[in-house]
Amino acid sequence: MQKAWPVKSASLNVKAVLFDFDGTLTRPGALDFPRMKRAMGCPAKAPILEFIASLPGRGQRDRAFRILDAFEAEAAARAVPNEGSQAVIQWLKEKGLKTGIISRNSRQSILRSLENFKALDPSDFHVILSREASAAPKPSPEAVLLAARKLDVKPEEVLVVGDYVFDIQAGNGAGAWTVLLKQKEVPDVEDPSSDFVISRLGELVDIVRLGLPLGPGKLPNDMLQAFLKTLPRDDPSVVLFPGVGEDVAAVEVAGTELIILKSDPITFVSESLGRYAVAVNANDIATSGATPRWLLTTLLFPCGTVPWEIQKVMAELAQVAKAFGITLVGGHTEITDAVTRPVITASVAGTVSQKRFVDKKSMRSGDTLLLTKSVAVEGTAIIAREFTERLAASGMTREEIQHCRNLLSHISVLKEAGIASDFDEVHAMHDVTEGGLATAVAELGVAGHRRLRVDVDRIPVYPETQKICSLLGLDPLGLIGSGSLLIACSAGVSKRLMAALKRARVPVACIGEVLEAGSGIEAFSGGNPVPWPHFERDELARLFG
Repeated sequence: MQKAWPVKSASLNVKAVLFDFDGTLTRPGALDFPRMKRAMGCPAKAPILEFIASLPGRGQRDRAFRILDAFEAEAAARAVPNEGSQAVIQWLKEKGLKTGIISRNSRQSILRSLENFKALDPSDFHVILSREASAAPKPSPEAVLLAARKLDVKPEEVLVVGDYVFDIQAGNGAGAWTVLLKQKEVPDVEDPSSDFVISRLGELVDIVRLGLPLGPGKLPNDMLQAFLKTLPRDDPSVVLFPGVGEDVAAVEVAGTELIILKSDPITFVSESLGRYAVAVNANDIATSGATPRWLLTTLLFPCGTVPWEIQKVMAELAQVAKAFGITLVGGHTEITDAVTRPVITASVAGTVSQKRFVDKKSMRSGDTLLLTKSVAVEGTAIIAREFTERLAASGMTREEIQHCRNLLSHISVLKEAGIASDFDEVHAMHDVTEGGLATAVAELGVAGHRRLRVDVDRIPVYPETQKICSLLGLDPLGLIGSGSLLIACSAGVSKRLMAALKRARVPVACIGEVLEAGSGIEAFSGGNPVPWPHFERDELARLFG
């Protein structure tokens, strides 16, 4: 767990992780400190290395070191990996991070202990600094600074992990970030002002992730959820607070009507920015059963943009807003070197009566899960517009590419959401956006606190979408998909709703059902269980990357 956001001059940017060894990477208790101290005459509260250094004669110091070496050898022979230590080191390696050991133990005892690790050996560490490697062992910062130099990283790019005050003092003294491993097996240690505190090594992964660069796309849902849990929820007028899978916020007005609020940036595209900005925000408003009514926009353009380009975007915003029955009521326009291409952040507000408000937490076991149109409608249109020549060179005809470009006119879900809102037994709606259908289904389950079952074979995919994804090595289930609407409704009303959608020329398919309370997705193909895919970032972001 994190004690509080650390106040440091540098941002958390992890490039190397240094571990204490005995009691951190190994389970606590292998070395019998009380018996060893008695054997060499060391006071119970005195640090051993400092006690040995204080002895007056070389002979006495040599005798004390022989006792220390013997006890360490005995402990090394029976040392076992601490829970999660091997998995954490392997994960760090997969992420391309450098790892090291800094210890007050002898190198010989460290190497002997590592022989008891099934999945690790000395070659898994970029540096191993024992007490012989540094003139001033921990709590001196010297070993941390030496390790940073050997690893060719800055001290502030190092994370020091240990289970004792000396580890934290050494890291803090070097200007590194520090993590205290506070284990049940070890009596409480004095709080040494570490930046983070964990109770088991597996928790280190979440801390390291805070210091790894993110790829383009949305903030990962687990990180977003962790932040949202810290927000206060004491305003009685707020009916729906932010959460993973929640498209909007809802605020009560005058007791009978709700204001629905939504804000989203447009960053993936370089043309038709106005249409995207209005449509994707209005879509989310509509998923709550509301009518989108007002639009505010913040427009950021790179230095050097000519006024003609800005006026063109503004005109498109006004035109599309009018077509959707939305009033453009204000915003902000700026030319700035903070962006390299135009960025629009739009905020849409709508209204809905409390009776018609669709709350995902109303989903019930046995509900039918419907999907309108097809997966990756938006992603197909964007790729056709942004990668026209690449697709043509890969074998797509100009007619196919133009058809995909035209899918831009299908990214609104206002029609189907409006139809679905007229059915009392529609319990949830969710717009398929970044991360594609795979992410949208997972988000719907999280927001509704329900497990979901999906028949993968029933998921509609346009042939052109499938062709684009095959040519570019993409998975359509992970491709941004505005234009598709997930609907959870009672089984008794699903056939009537599907018929109403088809009369309105909105394609719709039944792809699954809502299960009991809980979390997770059960996916099937050909009647057999299959894994439900998870995407760290949208396939479009991966393509741009």
